[in-house]
Amino acid sequence: MCNLYSQTKSQDAMRRLFRVTLDHTGNQAPLPGIYPDHLAPVVRGLKDGGREALMMRWGFPPPPNLGTRPVTNVRNTKSSYWKGWLKPEFRCLVPVTSFCEYTDALPKVPHWFALGDDRPLFAFAGIWRPWTGTRGTKKEPVSGEHLLFSFLTTESNDDVRPVHAKAMPVVLTTPEDFDTWLQAPVEAALALQRPLPPGVLRIVARGNKTDTADLAA
Repeated sequence: MCNLYSQTKSQDAMRRLFRVTLDHTGNQAPLPGIYPDHLAPVVRGLKDGGREALMMRWGFPPPPNLGTRPVTNVRNTKSSYWKGWLKPEFRCLVPVTSFCEYTDALPKVPHWFALGDDRPLFAFAGIWRPWTGTRGTKKEPVSGEHLLFSFLTTESNDDVRPVHAKAMPVVLTTPEDFDTWLQAPVEAALALQRPLPPGVLRIVARGNKTDTADLAA
């Protein structure tokens, strides 16, 4: 399960790759460590065919009777809880330059995966929703209306499996994939919920540091 990723490219790079026509992310600095319940840039489609970049908080509210921890990764897209959020109007692209998985075996060692050593931009296949309530920490709660996002996972591919065998994020790398995820009917969009071919991802950092976000920089 991916609960840490980075987005360290410029806003201009994000706008160009994802064809953003409206950017509401402000003067966004690089984010070497994005954690659950934190704000991060997300790209969603607009009714006029354009695309909007804005900040959302990572993690959907959990299904009833399953605690309070935000749901950051979505695997079972056949569940009735997720079906309504898989419509095109609630799909989004989550800009990423690398993501972290910890080894299954002890000691847990973080490994950062990217498309190459220069960590080019790609996207997770995300979904978003509005929500009203309290998020954040006990020390710094944030109450009111929120825009929340999560992203899909799938089986680990040959690159990720030796580190984390259970799952990996659904990674989108091409403009065609971006268009399909944002616009296509549900069945066509969910065809993207598949592991990447072997050799697409590589490990660009590994090791134990006090702040694992340092490894993503």
